Amino acid sequence: MGSWGRSLLAASVVLLAGCTTTASGGSAAPSATTTTAGAASAATGCHSPVEMESLPDWADAGFHGTSRGPHVFGAKGDIVAVLFAHPLRQVREDGSTNKILWVARASTTSPDPTAPSTLVITATLDGTATRVTREVAGGPGPSGIDMPQAGCWHLDLRWSGHTDTMDLVYAP
Repeated sequence: MGSWGRSLLAASVVLLAGCTTTASGGSAAPSATTTTAGAASAATGCHSPVEMESLPDWADAGFHGTSRGPHVFGAKGDIVAVLFAHPLRQVREDGSTNKILWVARASTTSPDPTAPSTLVITATLDGTATRVTREVAGGPGPSGIDMPQAGCWHLDLRWSGHTDTMDLVYAP
C-alpha cells in the first residue's frame, strides 16, 4: 500500500471513529463507537459526517471503479465535497493542499438563470464570530479551500441560484 493509501486509511479510521454515519435511508445515525474524538466533535456542533461509501451516481462522473473516498454531503443533498486531502488541515506542512472537488447535483433548470455560477462559500468558525468567504470560479468544481484556524467550520454554499450548507472540520 502506498503512502496515499496508508494516509487515507489512517485518517479515515481516526475521523470515522468520531463521526456519525448515514444510514441507507439518508438519515444520520449515531456512531456505535464513542471516543474522545467523538466527544470533541459533538462539543463543536459539527453535524456533517465524512462518508466513505461510494459516491452517488450523480456525483461520480470522471471517477473509475467504485468511486469510494472521503466526502461530505450538503444538508439538502444538492452538493457533495469530495475530500482529496483528508483530513483537511489548517496547516499542511508537507506542501500539499486542501483539495476539495465540489460536485453539484445536476438540475434541469436553474432556480435563477441570471445568478452567477461562481460557488461562494461563506464559512463561520463554530462558536465564534470568525467568518471568511471563499470562491470557486466557474461554480462547483476543483478547489483548494483553506481556513485561517483549525476547528469546525459551518459553510453556507451558493451557486447558480442554488444554496446548501455543510460543516467541515479542519485539523491543526
